[in-house]
Amino acid sequence: MAWHITDDLAAFDAAALGLLKQQPTQNTVLLSVPGVLRERGPNAFGSETPRFGWYEEPDGTVSGAFVHTPPHPLLLSHVPAEAVPALAEALLASPCPLAGVNGQREQAQAVAQAWCAAKGTDAVLERTHRLYLLGQLIEPEPAPAGAARSATADDLDLLLDWFVEFTAEVGDPVINAQRAVVDRLDYGGLTLWELDGVPVSMAGITRQLEGGGIRVGPVYTPKPSRGHGYAAAATAAVCRLAFERGAQEVSLYADVANPTSNSLYQRLGFRSLGERVVIRFEG
Repeated sequence: MAWHITDDLAAFDAAALGLLKQQPTQNTVLLSVPGVLRERGPNAFGSETPRFGWYEEPDGTVSGAFVHTPPHPLLLSHVPAEAVPALAEALLASPCPLAGVNGQREQAQAVAQAWCAAKGTDAVLERTHRLYLLGQLIEPEPAPAGAARSATADDLDLLLDWFVEFTAEVGDPVINAQRAVVDRLDYGGLTLWELDGVPVSMAGITRQLEGGGIRVGPVYTPKPSRGHGYAAAATAAVCRLAFERGAQEVSLYADVANPTSNSLYQRLGFRSLGERVVIRFEG
């Protein structure tokens, strides 16, 4: 039993993609990040080289995986309990720095504890995300005034401002906002809700991922326009769009510390599938 670590995305796909596709919603981020790397190149999330890993059982079965795009925390799939100490040892033996870990609570905490004990750093719980899967879409009632439209290159300046505001608000600043926005515009991945021709809210979706899923996000309404149901309407619009594009599953993440967004998504028909924590290392 061993972890294999590489910077070869093709090798990771060959070894671990089958495992991740077995649970496309639970592994939505581990599927979407390599997808962006395939489209935009290895520096899509930062200047350092991404690395990938998978855990192989004695019979050759792959039972766990990770994706790491520094400076972001390592993304960890569900892994067998016995694989966690081995992962910590493999990461400690690697020269690549580790800013944190994003995974299921117990496993992320175990990796963080081993890392911090060896490195003399502290682990800080930064965020807890709740994963939602859409069942039957429930349209907002009452529907707010306005209408949805696809964002275009003419909206670039507005979208850039909103992306920066959104990522700052959720505590995860984007490395290259313009590249992220342009990439989404290329595949029609951003929708605006307009009131009298003026954009008041934004919602996005990923490309269709390996395994057939599409994830919603970001969803953002500037503070002056909040409280009118625009975010709910924009989210419902992109959910319909995702299904029109052939999505087999539509999912999203919400910060558990934001009761407004969690309540909104449940009213639209999303149900919780569990939580992931983001742990950052300091010191």
